[in-house]
Amino acid sequence: MKALLAFEDGTLFEGRSFTGPFETVGEVVFNTSMSGYQEILTDPSYCGQMVTMTYPLIGSYGINDQDIESDRIHVRALLVREYQQFPSNWRSRKSLGDYLKSNGIPGIEGLDTRAVTRHIRLEGAMKAALSTEDLDPDSLVDKARQSPDMRGRDLVREVTCPGLMLWKNGRPVPLEGSPDQFCWPETPPGLYRVVTMDFGVKYNILRSLEQRGCAIVQVPADMDGAAIDRLAPDGLFLSNGPGDPAAVTYAVETIRQQIGRRPIFGICLGHQLAALALGGKTFKLKFGHRGANQPVKDLRTGKVEITSQNHGFCVDMDSLKDPDIELSHINLNDNTLEGMIHKKIPLFSVQYHPEASPGPHDAGYLFDGFVEMMRQHRRP
Repeated sequence: MKALLAFEDGTLFEGRSFTGPFETVGEVVFNTSMSGYQEILTDPSYCGQMVTMTYPLIGSYGINDQDIESDRIHVRALLVREYQQFPSNWRSRKSLGDYLKSNGIPGIEGLDTRAVTRHIRLEGAMKAALSTEDLDPDSLVDKARQSPDMRGRDLVREVTCPGLMLWKNGRPVPLEGSPDQFCWPETPPGLYRVVTMDFGVKYNILRSLEQRGCAIVQVPADMDGAAIDRLAPDGLFLSNGPGDPAAVTYAVETIRQQIGRRPIFGICLGHQLAALALGGKTFKLKFGHRGANQPVKDLRTGKVEITSQNHGFCVDMDSLKDPDIELSHINLNDNTLEGMIHKKIPLFSVQYHPEASPGPHDAGYLFDGFVEMMRQHRRP
């Protein structure tokens, strides 16, 4: 079934649907990972976006029950060069096409993904419309231009949890009642209580904290600082998520209220929101960082980590005027900010994903650092 991808600048690409008829709009981005498409599909940070995989053959190992990063698929569409409809892997339970179709998500193959990626690299990530039904170029380009822009758009409200959630046995479990009624489960002395502000958190972040002896409660992104205080956690985690950080003003205010009250660790959008709470600014990158091979240098040690990343916005390092904020990591591809540490307050954050999924585990030590920070600042 023929499909047409139309960018807002009028550029057109043809492909074939392997999931049936559809029509959708969104920002087109590319990911350079060679595998991990199931984790990418279910990463809430991709909300509102169509993802182009630069690796040509996608679908060869199918879909399993373990490698999901949230409760549903969040991408608007998956764009690939060649789809493999007959997966071969001992964990596979269904094909990628069946998985997409059952969730109502378009899958397109036969695209010249090299040309799509090059176009985005040269011109920047942009809006597009994708359809098997409307194949009129002018009509589809117009739909792309009229679709919502990522700048100034709060997508966090579309992916955050609806209420308190307790992380238990590898899955979030809804809790009844308000923060005033919540009681932490009985925990050994070495276990730390962590409140996660859910801006679109990935499951493997929570798994990584759990593996290090943390009891975890997810809270909605719009929960205020007073409610978090009533939960009395040992640490506050700021999760990844989609959209423009400058639009999530309510979370910035909550983080500002929490700074200095307890250790804080932020990842991706959480890093950006922490920077805004500290008086910094953010900006939109030309085409973002998305993939499992982004080189990041630790400015304190000189070591280089290969990292997993997924973000279209970035913190303006020149906007962080406070001399107590130390710039800790930079991206070696474009020298943008990848991490910061506060010298006097227990707070640090990184732009990349130390939990990987998919990707390397070079940066897993950051979770250990958060646990150590909670140990040092734990109240009797």
